[in-house]
Amino acid sequence: MNMRQDRLIELRQVLSQRLHDSQALWWCQAQAALAQQPDATTAALLSSQCKRHLTAPEVDLARALLLGQVLETAAIAEHLTLLRQWFLWGDDQEKIALLGALDWLDSNGQCLALALQAGRTSNPQVFAALALDNAYPSRHYPERAFHQLVLKALGMGLDVGRVVGLKQRHSTTFNQLALDLMQEQQAAGRPISPGLPEVIAFHLLDPEQRRHLPPQWHPYLN
Repeated sequence: MNMRQDRLIELRQVLSQRLHDSQALWWCQAQAALAQQPDATTAALLSSQCKRHLTAPEVDLARALLLGQVLETAAIAEHLTLLRQWFLWGDDQEKIALLGALDWLDSNGQCLALALQAGRTSNPQVFAALALDNAYPSRHYPERAFHQLVLKALGMGLDVGRVVGLKQRHSTTFNQLALDLMQEQQAAGRPISPGLPEVIAFHLLDPEQRRHLPPQWHPYLN
């Protein structure tokens, strides 16, 4: 499993620029403690302390960087095990930090099974960390898994316009899945998901499919 060192360095610089004096002091101490004992247990302990020492916007980034520091010193063969441990031990916020950083922690997709497991969550925030503004699914998910990810995001009311690589995954198969969902919602008397047109490649629709579109979608055909 390969971690993107350039991204790790960049994010370390970003975090250091955001911290004021007392936060920066604690962060240096945390990094030093982890350097002395670079394992998942130490990283988890420091992760639990982040929310006491850092403000909310920096906590997820700091947690991801702690994990990156562990991976940096561990043998590559141990990376997948370490990430699994973090995911299993972590609370929802720690899972969010891991999933949001997965694209640079695992650049070659060896954590695919872990990502798919994480995608079964019923927590919208945890799921959003994986599904939105995250290139990992786009880079590594097979077609069916990507479709399921997007459909679940729609079901959770998330903004699928923030799914990275969505347009590149447009297809006739994806069209049919989206139209099936639309028809299910209509049959159940539920509102059509507002993000559903984002999923559809309207130029690939056949005449029969076009005929069943709701009137408010007709401008997409032009």
